[in-house]
Amino acid sequence: MAKVKRLFKSFLRLLLPVVLLLVVAAAAAGVWLVYETSHTAHLGYLVTTEKYGQLSSRAAQVTEESWPTRDGGVLKGWLLRGSPNLPAILLLHKYGADRSHVLNLGVKLSEATNFTVLMPDQRAHGVDAATQFTTFGGKESEDAMAAIDYLKTLKSPEQFQLVGGGFGVYGKELGAIAALTAAGSNPEIKAIALDSVPADSDALLAYTIGKRFPFASIVTEKLGQIGTYGYFYDGSYNRTTMCDVARGVADRRLLLLAGADAPAFQESTSKLSKCFPNSTRMDSDTDLKPSGMGILNASIETSEAYDQRIIDFFRNSLTPAM
Repeated sequence: MAKVKRLFKSFLRLLLPVVLLLVVAAAAAGVWLVYETSHTAHLGYLVTTEKYGQLSSRAAQVTEESWPTRDGGVLKGWLLRGSPNLPAILLLHKYGADRSHVLNLGVKLSEATNFTVLMPDQRAHGVDAATQFTTFGGKESEDAMAAIDYLKTLKSPEQFQLVGGGFGVYGKELGAIAALTAAGSNPEIKAIALDSVPADSDALLAYTIGKRFPFASIVTEKLGQIGTYGYFYDGSYNRTTMCDVARGVADRRLLLLAGADAPAFQESTSKLSKCFPNSTRMDSDTDLKPSGMGILNASIETSEAYDQRIIDFFRNSLTPAM
């Protein structure tokens, strides 16, 4: 019996280094996956304001702006100033995109409402991004609040506060996480339009890893989620679910959109609709064909109908200041 115990202990001593090596390798692989997906590639804007301005007099009024983040960084964006004492809208793009993906919507919003419209590049996105990696919604929600802070500083030609009547925010995927989380912290955001909302940052991370590394995606997605604990050791990665955030978003106007072209987020968006308090007035359509995730490949008629729905929502939801 003693000989069997010694043999067993010897086996454990031999096995332990192998197990430790596998654990370290898995952790390193997870951190590497997070590093790769948090650093986004950028091929240039779909269209610049200079080119778009040749086709639209309103687009010609877009200005390039920058403002500080709450953690000491800098964000850049395009701004369309509206009429004094009218609300402002913040448009937040999805992961892997940039502000040019919401430029057409922003110009149409400005033309239809005369609201001020801000279209920022989210961190690690856009040309010459000052911040090199995304946090999949953690710091991006703080950036959305910093953008609202910046909008509050804008002045009319008479040097009065430009924006009045509250704020609206539109977010798609990564932008939806940032938009909803910011709204949960700032009651001045009165109207919220969300498209293809991930259940949480883990769901967004898994989706991006699965698209970038489709081989054995179930394994890589899990490794990536584990890797966030090491890569985002500073706590910048938010692990709160969007349902938990939604429970604190009361007395607002809400538009929830999703579609079968992004099935990974269609179900989570549908489930999210049940998380808001009864005081939140909601309009939901999770059967779009396509949702905002695939709108660039849609027909002109479909794209215009999608944009018009967003425009009508904000126009009907935000009341100009008296």
